[in-house]
Parts: sequence; structure tokens; C-alpha cells
Amino acid sequence: MDFALIVLVGISLAVDCFAVSLAAAAASPTQRVTLALVLGTAFGLFQAGMMLLGWLAGSALVEQISGIDHWLAFVILLIIGGKMIYEGLTGGEERERRDCLLLPTLVLLAVATSIDSLGVGLTLAFVTQDILIFASVAGIMAFLFACAGAMLGGILATKYGKGFEVLGGIILIGIGLRILLEHLAVI
Repeated sequence: MDFALIVLVGISLAVDCFAVSLAAAAASPTQRVTLALVLGTAFGLFQAGMMLLGWLAGSALVEQISGIDHWLAFVILLIIGGKMIYEGLTGGEERERRDCLLLPTLVLLAVATSIDSLGVGLTLAFVTQDILIFASVAGIMAFLFACAGAMLGGILATKYGKGFEVLGGIILIGIGLRILLEHLAVI
């Protein structure tokens, strides 16, 4: 396969990582470097891992989870986004929030942003043997996009304050809604 195509696939999968990292940094702008590294690593590993898992599983797994994968991503992002909006609207005291660095939240975000990678891996099982190249590029792109999102989100949150945290929550809910509507063939 053409390497440019492989990079484009990686970039398309990494866009959600950028947006989620942007939103996460809005909740903890003073931790943007830590968030960039932690989210970048988690998202990169999950993107690559889910793609490999999808490729290994083949078509059997897609039939079992395809009915609920979009609902899982939607619910996870709705809950986390809703919590961010709530904290952005009600949080009066200045506190350092580390919710996105907690292992359960981190895993949920990584799974939510990598479900599409699982589907791509399933598809690639039928067309290529170069899965390690695809998975590596997807992981690297997810890492880079998540780092960029966290750094930019932290800067914007510092400049615009709580309003940017609310916007971050809205972005997460929007991503979840887009995933749901795409899988329901509404858009």
C-alpha cells in the first residue's frame, strides 16, 4: 500500500484524539505537558493495539460488537463531557482537577477514541498483510495529535478560563454524537 494512504488513515483516526486531548486540557490547563504525554501515550498505544486486535479478530468480532460500539463511545463521551460542562458552570473554587489522569478515566477515553481503529483493523484484515505499518503509523499519529491537542487546550483554557472547559465538554459530547449518528447512518 502507498505510504501516503497509510498516513492519511492514521491522521483520520487521530482527529478524535486531538479533540479529546484539547477538551481534557481545558479541565486541567496547568497540567498540559503531563496530559500531553500521558494522553498521547495512552491514545497512541490504544490506537495501535485496537487496530492490531481488530486485524487479528477478523470478521467474527465485528458482528458481535458492531451493534453496540457506537453506543459505548457515545455514552462514555457524554458522561465525561457532561461532567466537564457541569464543573465548568458550577466550579467556583480554583482546584487542580486530575480526572483525566485517573486510570479508569484514561482507559475509557482511550477506548472511546480507538473504537474506530478496531473497525479499521477489521477491514484491513481483508486487504493487507502490512498491519504493523498501519498500526505503528496510527499509534504515532494518535500520540502526536493528542500531544498537540493537550498543549493547545491548556493554552486556550489558561487564556479563556472556565468557558473553555464548558466548550471542551461540548466538544466531547459532539464527538460522541457524531460517532453515534455515523453508525446509525443518519449522517
